Amino acid sequence: MTLELTVPSMACSACAETITNAIQGIDAAAKVEADPKTKLVKVETQQPEKVVKDAIASAGYPIS
Repeated sequence: MTLELTVPSMACSACAETITNAIQGIDAAAKVEADPKTKLVKVETQQPEKVVKDAIASAGYPIS
């Protein structure tokens, strides 16, 4: 499943890396593209959307 999420508080490449690590913590095989310029995170994962959103929020980046 491919998700496209908006993360308004993602401001820099370090933020993007933190979000990527959070997602890969719940799904090591996930493909993640996090772009701080557009505030978009594209995720290809087998995890449910809620689990992915919760992982990102737990890392300190709530989803809009």
